[in-house]
Formats: sequence, structure tokens, C-alpha cells
Amino acid sequence: MTTNKKSMKASKTYKSRQVFPQDTNHLGTLFGGTLMANIDEIAAICAMKHANNTVVTASTDSVDFLRPIKKGDIVTYIAMVTYSGKSSMEVCVQIMIEDIYKGEHQLAALSFLTFVALDDEGKPTSVAEVYPENDIERWFHESGEARVKRRKERREESKKTLQFLSEINNDNE
Repeated sequence: MTTNKKSMKASKTYKSRQVFPQDTNHLGTLFGGTLMANIDEIAAICAMKHANNTVVTASTDSVDFLRPIKKGDIVTYIAMVTYSGKSSMEVCVQIMIEDIYKGEHQLAALSFLTFVALDDEGKPTSVAEVYPENDIERWFHESGEARVKRRKERREESKKTLQFLSEINNDNE
């Protein structure tokens, strides 16, 4: 059973890694797939902490690559639940490049994902409402409804595409 409300900071989760040569492409920058796997992992942990339950990734809504992440960089992933529905949670992951020598941080990428909490039988289960406590959190939370609306529109478009592809594939058989 979940409590009715949880702060955004209650499930905030951090992960830091250094980028090694095997993590990079021929340009010496982090493979996009490696970045996405790290994003999904940290976001899932964050969502589990909020839901106090098992979660599944419902969608990776966006991954915006803002600056290259290079071999040797120290990368910190910061995940927080920014918006919640009945059984779903939007998780924002900020990917920061940390210059440990200068004590500076730069935003390298930003991602939004949606997770659904599951009960012991694998069925969606309710999650606590999330609430902000500062101006940054408030912005993420207040802008969440618009992202949910876009997500639902995109999902409907995906269903139509799937239907179209199914009809085309049946005609080609």
C-alpha cells in the first residue's frame, strides 16, 4: 500500500560513472545506446523507490543529446519522478558532465521516461502522488501535464501506425 503523497526528492536517485574507451564510438564519444541503457537503469530505480514496487518501462519519451560526452568524462545521472498518474510515473533524468578539477557541471543530455508500477501479479497498481518543494521541481511538475498529453497523442499515432503496418503486411502475404 502506498502513501497518498511523496516529495520529488524522496525518490531522487544518483549514479556516477567514468567514460572508458570501450564505452565510446570511433569519434571518442559515448555510445548513444550505452547512455540510454544507463538512463533506463537509473530511471527504473528512481521509479521503484517512488512506487515501493516493481516497475516496467512503458516508454522512453525523449532523449535529447545536448553536448558530446567524451572518453574520460565523469558522467552523473540524476533521476527524479516529476509527475505521477494512477499507476504511472514520469521520470526525468538529467545527464551531467562533471569537471572534478574545476568543480563545474554541464548538462549533456536530458531524458523523460514513463514507468508503470506493478503488483505481485504483474497488474498495474496505484502510486503516490508526487509533489514539488522548490522552483525547479515546481517547473518540472507543472509542465508534466503537457508532456502527458503529448505522450498520449504519440501513443495513439503509434497505434494507428501499427494498424496500418498490420494491414499492409497482411496484404503482402
